[in-house]
Amino acid sequence: MTVVPPTAGEKPSLVASLQRHREAVLWKLADLDDEQLRRHLTGSGTTLLGTVKQLASAEYTWFCATFGRPSEHIPAEAFAEDPQADRRIHPWEGTDGVLAYYARARAAADEAVRELKIAERGTTPDGTVVTLRWALLHAIEETARHAGRLDVLRELVDGRTGDHPPAG
Repeated sequence: MTVVPPTAGEKPSLVASLQRHREAVLWKLADLDDEQLRRHLTGSGTTLLGTVKQLASAEYTWFCATFGRPSEHIPAEAFAEDPQADRRIHPWEGTDGVLAYYARARAAADEAVRELKIAERGTTPDGTVVTLRWALLHAIEETARHAGRLDVLRELVDGRTGDHPPAG
């Protein structure tokens, strides 16, 4: 599990924090089958896999679309037809495909973060001007919040809790 270096600079610390939460997200999915990942576990229909799809779209939005880079984010227009568009898992969407989408989103975000300066400005799809610093902080907040949600969902599936595998 990635550790946030206690004396690193701003950008490396933010990147390490984001990576630590991403690792927790992926650990929450480990060793589950397709049915468990797609199971509706709350009244709102939240699923483990749908939560990961939402995170992938968010990373594409904040790091790619915002900074004028190629993006596979789910566009705002999709929400007019389906308010859950970013987290709904359709029958034709396979687990491997959603996990690959998240991997591509993380890779694209990482590339943007490596190439951009922390104070670089971009414009979100809704027209808000933000810095890379803001995008990193926002992604950390979102990923940590979703990792917590995944922790509860995973506990409902098989009782596993925690944010990382136990030592040993």
